Amino acid sequence: MALIVQKYGGTSVGTTERIRSVARRILDTQRAGNGVIAVVSAMSGVTNRLIELASEVSPDHQPTEREMDVLLATGEQTTIALTAMAINQMGGKAISLTGEQAGIVTDTSHTRARISDIDPAEVHRLLGGGHIVILAGFQGKSREGRITTLGRGGSDLTAIAMAAAAGADLCQIFTDVDGVYTCDPRVVPGARKIDEIAYDEMLEMASSGTKVMQSRSVEFAKKYGVRFEVRNSMNDKPGTIVTEEHPNMEAVVVRGVSIEREQAKVTIENVPDEPGVAAGIFQAIAEAGVIIDMIVQNVSKTGKTDISFTLHRLDLKKAEDTLRPIVEGLGDPVFVETTDGIAKLSVVGIGMRSHSGVAAHMFAALAKDGINIQMISTSEIKTAVTIDEAQIEKAANVVHSAFEL
Repeated sequence: MALIVQKYGGTSVGTTERIRSVARRILDTQRAGNGVIAVVSAMSGVTNRLIELASEVSPDHQPTEREMDVLLATGEQTTIALTAMAINQMGGKAISLTGEQAGIVTDTSHTRARISDIDPAEVHRLLGGGHIVILAGFQGKSREGRITTLGRGGSDLTAIAMAAAAGADLCQIFTDVDGVYTCDPRVVPGARKIDEIAYDEMLEMASSGTKVMQSRSVEFAKKYGVRFEVRNSMNDKPGTIVTEEHPNMEAVVVRGVSIEREQAKVTIENVPDEPGVAAGIFQAIAEAGVIIDMIVQNVSKTGKTDISFTLHRLDLKKAEDTLRPIVEGLGDPVFVETTDGIAKLSVVGIGMRSHSGVAAHMFAALAKDGINIQMISTSEIKTAVTIDEAQIEKAANVVHSAFEL
């Protein structure tokens, strides 16, 4: 008997009818001779509503992260109970478990906890008794016994981690799309579904704007060798397998194109080109909780240089406020220039390791259509550029076509 972990996102369980549909799929999987652990998210819209309720009861005071975790965890608990009820009504034998009951232990970082251990003993006991286990995603408990939540993409992480801990034969991530595409089909109508993709490619695409999976979950899957499939909960079409890299994959030079909107750029001009200056700038940015992406430093001239970096547009003011006292303490006039309304375009593929000319081909395609590049960043399997956000959809179609994806 195979053990299968299935994860269903908020859209897949967004209504009671959809919950019944998911329940039928789960029950069919068990009746095909498999043990099943189903990880479910909160119903679509519920988490946002809970956050709104917190704002309504404490409009002048930010609720503590501890209480937010207690509140937000109830979203998944509602769904697991309803899903178990639906399966039992259909003649199945299901039982729901919270993250704590399933043995998921985390650190103490409320609202963004990291899984530190999983004891699947209770899950295995229930499976051995013929139960389908319906597990709340997105949550666990600290060693001190406090409810914690895992942050954005937490239910994916729950499924991958439980699959690793329980020794599952397969992990299926059910969502509202048919799999991972060569680009967002809403942006590039000709985008096609990718049958198989390597962990590293999926990681780069996730960090570059592809929203199908969060990078934390993919990192965990790679670390523990969890092969998983991304597929649609609304149909029975095969999805995209995310797995270890193998030699045949290198034949495809570019696997996909990703876009990330709502980016901004910060340029610090006339910075002293001395040891420790950059460290001080980026240490302060990190302590402010601002996540940065691309970093470019110009060639030093007369002991001065310019440093540019990108970040999400919503973090721009926080970055400006953080930098103000720092630049004032650098002596000679140092200027901070900010720009929003930019977007990031990336091409990804492990075949780039063994094929030259990818960047040149990408730049030439963009230039031919009059699209100006502002910043460039590369890794072993990715080339990324920033451009005017108003041109991002045009650029994605141009590059997708240039690489015949």
